[in-house]
Amino acid sequence: MLTINDRDRIEWRPGMTVRDVLDAMGYTYALITVTVDGELVEEDDYDHRAVPDGAALNVFHLAHGG
Repeated sequence: MLTINDRDRIEWRPGMTVRDVLDAMGYTYALITVTVDGELVEEDDYDHRAVPDGAALNVFHLAHGG
């Protein structure tokens, strides 16, 4: 089981990546920052960074404008 933003939970599966989590949650924002167990994950690593079972992810949508 994975916890996202201290409130949502999704089932973990072997080989799951940060990109898989974002897809499962329906996050399609252009500007997103992700941490896995407190460690910042670079956007270039989303497709390759494995997410361990029991991990806590924080996903922040970076908003801008005026």
